[in-house]
Amino acid sequence: RRGCAAGASSVLRPATLTRIGALIIGETLAETKLPEGAFSILPCPGKVAEKLATDERIKLLSFTGSPSVGWSLKSKAGRKRVTLELGGNAAVVIDADTKGDAMNDAIERVIFGAFYQSGQSCIGVQRILIHESLFDAFSDKLVAATLALKKGDPKDEQTFIGPMITVDEAVRLETWIAAAVKAGGKLLCGGKRKGNLLDATLLENVPRDQDLVCKEAFGPVAVLSSFKDFNDALKEVNDSDYGLQAGIFTRDIHKAMRAWNELDVGGVIIGDVPSYRVDHMPYGGVKESGLGREGVKFAIEEMTEMRLMVIRSR
Repeated sequence: RRGCAAGASSVLRPATLTRIGALIIGETLAETKLPEGAFSILPCPGKVAEKLATDERIKLLSFTGSPSVGWSLKSKAGRKRVTLELGGNAAVVIDADTKGDAMNDAIERVIFGAFYQSGQSCIGVQRILIHESLFDAFSDKLVAATLALKKGDPKDEQTFIGPMITVDEAVRLETWIAAAVKAGGKLLCGGKRKGNLLDATLLENVPRDQDLVCKEAFGPVAVLSSFKDFNDALKEVNDSDYGLQAGIFTRDIHKAMRAWNELDVGGVIIGDVPSYRVDHMPYGGVKESGLGREGVKFAIEEMTEMRLMVIRSR
């Protein structure tokens, strides 16, 4: 739709498992006054979709998905513009002054960030860094809130934890959890799977080289760790191949500004989880998380060519 706003025709190639949703979007847009041919939907195999990356008639390629596929498409795109949103393992920092009502607020937001959409979000909370003075109290309350989440049928409005997109993805994440526990991590709650429904899961003290920490989980799992020094917490956030967004809970404006200056991410969310996003934000990441920015204004800028006219008068 942003391509249409920029005066360009757009072609949407949906992911293999989300074709129905894309076609519903098409049905909705068909009822609008978009010019004929302004927006097309092309469900097709990946090999066919690759031709969109090389076709000279297409001036911009925008891709959301895995880093391996995204960077491969970029290498094939030649001179056309490319924007990539390739996921992450987002972290949130809970500083020492997050007490009382502030702690309760942070727990509510972390629950949302880690488990909404069953954790299947590029900016879902995956790593939770908690100051050592708060660790026991925060983790106890977080586990209790996690256990209270209703799981099951997503058509039930009371359900918070629904199924993952496929059984294979749920099995993958179950395997990561088992590997993390075997490597020394402690399972605080969850970890059980039935079909493609995986319980909301929390672990602590998982080694940083485990897939559950250093890769994108993309499911209802989060890992807790403690820190003593705020600067060390920022270094741990940066200790990632990804850099999409990060969240910082602190009442200290100097620490907030330090996080803004030092974190190697596309967005720093102060007083909330990294999962916060509204459509007019310049949304995107660095490192393996991609390049370019989404958001109405910024996407339109990506999709238009700046031109200059100079008039000399005498």
